[in-house]
Amino acid sequence: MQPAFYILANRKNGTLYVGCTRDVVRRASEHREGTPGSFTKRYDVTRLVHVEYYEHMAEAIQREKRVKKWERTWKVALIEQDNPNWDDLYLTMPW
Repeated sequence: MQPAFYILANRKNGTLYVGCTRDVVRRASEHREGTPGSFTKRYDVTRLVHVEYYEHMAEAIQREKRVKKWERTWKVALIEQDNPNWDDLYLTMPW
């Protein structure tokens, strides 16, 4: 388990969710299951489209707070920098 900052989407250029976690595989799985009434469940935001790993959790939290304030176009550019097709990275995560 390694601290990570991540972005989820419901489809290419769709609704975005920005978060951080100590275990991105577990957290992405939780988003996929969907807690009733949650943002990710309501908008079907389950596609893991961007992940950055950090040595310390404080760094991932700081990155999340910074990116949440960004304009949408900057977030889209960040995703498309490494994942231009908005592929679901969860499907290729190591188990």
